[in-house]
Amino acid sequence: MFKSSLDTLEQFKQVLSELPKGCYSRSCSLLSNTSIGQHTRHVIELYLCLINGYDLADVSYDRRKRDLKIEEDLSFALERLTFIQMHLEKPNKTIRISYELNGEENKMDTNYYREVMYNLEHTIHHQALIKIGICHFSDQEVPETFGVAPSTVQYRRVCAQ
Repeated sequence: MFKSSLDTLEQFKQVLSELPKGCYSRSCSLLSNTSIGQHTRHVIELYLCLINGYDLADVSYDRRKRDLKIEEDLSFALERLTFIQMHLEKPNKTIRISYELNGEENKMDTNYYREVMYNLEHTIHHQALIKIGICHFSDQEVPETFGVAPSTVQYRRVCAQ
């Protein structure tokens, strides 16, 4: 699980570091006028909520700090992704997730490993959207596996044999 998460984040950093100048924070009509940077910020912030909430075993993705510097400054976003890679691997333990639904705060028990997997899947989903933005703005070569779940990559390998 951690290997897949760390590999996905490494690929994310590689793709972002190859973006053409001006592409990162530019609004894209195909992404409902959001930017690659906004999708990146969203991914980073959810991981940071999980990492920062680990010690107290209390995580709220809804109450995350929205740091516009992440969506505007590619170098800073890459630093944050490296930080996540360095701090993601932790022992499993029960944690409580708080979330708002229909104006009410709810709490649910989960565990750290489950939330790491949630963040991995969430990252892959946003990478697929980011790939659309990259293809819209440039001719940058994006790895075929970028924005594709590890199980799908494995399935495709088996089918190709």
